[in-house]
Amino acid sequence: MTKLIIQIPCYNEERTLGMTLSELPRQLPGIDQIEWLIINDGSTDRTVEVAKSCGVDHIVSFPTNQGLAKGFMAGLEACLQAGADIIVNTDADNQYCAADIPKLIQPILQGQADMVVGARPIWQTKHFSVIKKLLQNLGSQMVRLASNTTIPDAPSGFRAFSREAAMQLNVFNSYTYTLETIIQAGQKGMAIVSVPIRTNPNLRRSRLVKSIPSYVMRSTFTILRIFMLYKPLRFFLLLGTVPFGLGLLLGLRWLLLFWLVDPTRSRAPSLILAAVLILIGFQLWMFGLVADLLAANRRLMEETRLRLRRLDLERTNNSLKPGRDREN
Repeated sequence: MTKLIIQIPCYNEERTLGMTLSELPRQLPGIDQIEWLIINDGSTDRTVEVAKSCGVDHIVSFPTNQGLAKGFMAGLEACLQAGADIIVNTDADNQYCAADIPKLIQPILQGQADMVVGARPIWQTKHFSVIKKLLQNLGSQMVRLASNTTIPDAPSGFRAFSREAAMQLNVFNSYTYTLETIIQAGQKGMAIVSVPIRTNPNLRRSRLVKSIPSYVMRSTFTILRIFMLYKPLRFFLLLGTVPFGLGLLLGLRWLLLFWLVDPTRSRAPSLILAAVLILIGFQLWMFGLVADLLAANRRLMEETRLRLRRLDLERTNNSLKPGRDREN
């Protein structure tokens, strides 16, 4: 029996949640059971009451606002505990067209993907400014380079995960999960595909993108951090090559000037700067080696954690009672 759970992170969404839930399916081809789950991220309005009145099956609640990334991970954990084989994540503001959920889960049902990301029609979305559209494309390009994937719309929150993929994901960033999960999945060798999806008219302003400069800065730091976490040796090798190369060029220049121009002048400042730059580059390379050893240890810990999670979920699912809400 294949079970699909649709999760929705919520923070004060009483105005749009009812509309979003009304569009969600209860039956789909290839799916035996569909359940809905919301993550109440410290809402102070009637979000929970609206969810219950609309027949939501599971509610995960935080007493205070924890942020989108933590809410997303809590949702994944709750879905796994509830026995989900496929998890679909969507937004509470009805941004994504729920009628495209069958298209989103099809690659997973066919065994072609572990993770599917819905690609929005960015250039046809009217409420996106030209600057935002350009930045979306630039950010997606950076994620593709860092993750070795071909996902055209990395910030999209409309995505599906297989059970195995959901068990392997860990979000370290507190700001958003969208970029990090793609880079992480790509570095772990998961099969990731993208499918075109439709969007609905905008109902409210984005709470994640409060300002373009802030979003760009945070997204850039997230990409660099995750790339450094999963490819530390490559990161520090590239970083150390810059000062090492400059120092080497300065050293060669000093030698040429010393032997060919005027051997009586020491040109000590150039020599000292060259030595400092070479030393900095070499130290960064050593940091990369140490970080790579730590990354190997982290991978072993992640594999151990995954095995323990599988055992724990197997025991939980064997004793699972249907229709039971989970409160955190």
